[in-house]
Amino acid sequence: MKRYLLLLVCLILQTAAQAQTFTLSGTITNSNGEPVPFATILVKNTSKGSSANSDGQYTLSLSSGTYDVLFKAIGFKQETRNVNIKGNQVINISLSPEAYQLQNVVVKAGGEDPAYEIVRNAIRKRKGYLAEVRSYTCDTYIKGLQKMLAAPKKFLGRDINQIARELGLDSNRRGIIYLSESESKLSFMQPDQYHEEMVSSKVSGSNRAFSFNRASDLDVNFYHNLQNWEGLSNRPLISPIADNALSYYNYKYMGFTAENGETINRIKVTPKRLYEPTFTGYIYIMEDSWRIHSVDLMLTKSAGINFVDTITVKQQYIPVERKTWLPASVKFEFTGGLLGFKIGGYFVAIFKNYEINPSLSQKSFAEVMRVTADVNKKDSAYWVQSRPIPLTDEEKIDYEKKAVLAKKRESKPYLDSLDKANNKLSLSKFLMSGIHIRNRYKKSYFNTDGLLPSFLYNTVEGVAINYGVSYVKQIDSLQNKYLVLGGRIRYGFTNQLLHGSINGRIPVNEYTFSFNAGSDVVDLNNLLPITPFSNTTSSLFFRRNFQKLYDKHFAAASVSRRIAGNWQATLTAEMADRRWLDNTSYFSFFNKDLKYSANNPFTPDVNTPLFERNQSFKVNVRTSYNFSNKYVTYPSGRYYLPSKYPTLALSYTKGIKNVFGSDVDYDLLSASLSKEEIGLGLLGNISFYVGAGKFLNNNKVYFTDYKHFLGNEIILYKNATNAFLMLDYYDGSTSKQYLEGHLEQNFGGILLSKIPVIRKFKLQELVELNYLTTPDIKNYTELGLGFKYLAFRVLYGWSFNSSTNSKSAFRIDIGF
Repeated sequence: MKRYLLLLVCLILQTAAQAQTFTLSGTITNSNGEPVPFATILVKNTSKGSSANSDGQYTLSLSSGTYDVLFKAIGFKQETRNVNIKGNQVINISLSPEAYQLQNVVVKAGGEDPAYEIVRNAIRKRKGYLAEVRSYTCDTYIKGLQKMLAAPKKFLGRDINQIARELGLDSNRRGIIYLSESESKLSFMQPDQYHEEMVSSKVSGSNRAFSFNRASDLDVNFYHNLQNWEGLSNRPLISPIADNALSYYNYKYMGFTAENGETINRIKVTPKRLYEPTFTGYIYIMEDSWRIHSVDLMLTKSAGINFVDTITVKQQYIPVERKTWLPASVKFEFTGGLLGFKIGGYFVAIFKNYEINPSLSQKSFAEVMRVTADVNKKDSAYWVQSRPIPLTDEEKIDYEKKAVLAKKRESKPYLDSLDKANNKLSLSKFLMSGIHIRNRYKKSYFNTDGLLPSFLYNTVEGVAINYGVSYVKQIDSLQNKYLVLGGRIRYGFTNQLLHGSINGRIPVNEYTFSFNAGSDVVDLNNLLPITPFSNTTSSLFFRRNFQKLYDKHFAAASVSRRIAGNWQATLTAEMADRRWLDNTSYFSFFNKDLKYSANNPFTPDVNTPLFERNQSFKVNVRTSYNFSNKYVTYPSGRYYLPSKYPTLALSYTKGIKNVFGSDVDYDLLSASLSKEEIGLGLLGNISFYVGAGKFLNNNKVYFTDYKHFLGNEIILYKNATNAFLMLDYYDGSTSKQYLEGHLEQNFGGILLSKIPVIRKFKLQELVELNYLTTPDIKNYTELGLGFKYLAFRVLYGWSFNSSTNSKSAFRIDIGF
């Protein structure tokens, strides 16, 4: 018995010894003794590995045993070390520049560079490698760092030194402004489905924040023809081995080298033409198999990128099976500057422990990302053991210093001190921006409008004030739910009418209840196509009163909820007393010889009431679905993602007679199908909206109940998918039936990027078509041509309703 017990103890001790992990660490330098940043460290014949940090330091956790460890970096000759792990070891590595041989290549004068045939072979293999792996899972680690490299002392009157101190920067306003790490389990299934579950998360300067870096966002795949880096580029970027790549790139053979029994060809790629969405740099392609071995590519401003000056992407592939290669690491590095600010940084991802073609459920990919509440609770000991890229001294100091700041920022005394400074009342705040009183600790906010921006002018009320207050209270921090209450008071100094209303939004479980009650002066067009500010400006400076208003006393309530996935529904009921209003003021600064139009849009020269006083009670049911149930799960709740499919919306409004004294009697059924920014590759993107509806019953319909449209008659217009450029605000409204269509093509700069000087502005060409037909206006059509810069849009449009009824005008949308 003792012998068996002794054997059992020995087995337990042996198992424990085998399970114990040790650390292999060191520094990777070049032949000059300088660090090689972000070199790759791999265990041969596995997908287990790590990366050096920006100072060339690395760590790799290994169980006891003997391993062949590979040390490699793009542009350097690979080094291999056979290590016997019995405890922690330090091995420093010096990498020599890779020597690419050319002696076996003969290029005749005027002949084609051999790189072209290599690239053609890679292009022929592209689709096969793109679909080679049906599915996989792997462990990922992502690290992101952004640094302020320079900043002015003041900007727009604000003291940048004070902001810099709050961010933890040094006295020269330099230092790390963002540092985060995360670990995830990533699953992939063809053709483009990802599911990612975050395992751990750490953000410098916040004990409660989560790193929302997605491994799928950094899973760059140059086997795709186009790289869609939304936000960073107006147009998709062309891969150096895309099907049409030879029309966009020049290639030069730089030699070959041998690595692990494979011949690696180094190909230099340069754009054929500047200002195309193309890369510059090197792509490494394996002989015979024509796979991508690694890439070292750069984008500059000439490629049309936004917000930054340069982006460098480096990616290395590894064999995870004998004939299957997948990315081991990818790194994005960027620099940029604007208005005296200069930034730089990187995001790096490590992919390891691949499992090829595992058994995965299609249903699991409905959830794209999962972040649970405990992923940011891992302590420093966990991260020391777990992170594959060791921290630099600067990053260690940043974590330590900002941990102290974070603890201070979350304390009640600190939050109270911030609130005390923020909540100070002043005459300028009261007049201009409004009063904003915050209690950060209790997460409640009280806000008022600025007094001066609350003043407006229209011919119905003359000078008027429309002043609002609101109260917001977070009632569920986990689900990120808020109670919202508000009120408004409105008074016209010429017609001497006082109006007021209260409103609120209350979340209860899966439902959101809303209410709004009181009285107001409102637009005849319920889509509010012209803002009070635009109407005030047009009236006072040009003596053109576009907005037509009426008096409304009302009480409305609604309830909405997500039925399932991206299927949402809202039920609304409203009763109202509605009265037509006459003009009472005719003041303007200029053009006093012109005559203001009447408040009736159909009798502009005569103040004839558009409708008699009436009461209405109506019920509306609206539902929408975008044909996708993809979502992400965060500690604050589930959030559904935009679909690549159009959104279908259905609406039914019933005007009910004799309920609460209601005079109306009608039924309106409408539907719409819409989608914004459908990618068309190098041709940019297209957006569309199609809407149709019919009054099934129009026994008693007042103009306020008509179907209205988002028209426009001034140079500053409100852009929307269903907006017209020059349609009259009220003439197109109908009580019968309608069909409208809107189409916008954004070419992303495909033409303007080729024009010198102009291409520096990164303008995007726009073509817009709008159409409306009703029994009254027949076929109304608009064509608009123009450009877009960020959110700023300029269009010149033409409208046609018949051969004798057409007009043209400029339209500008300033983006807010």
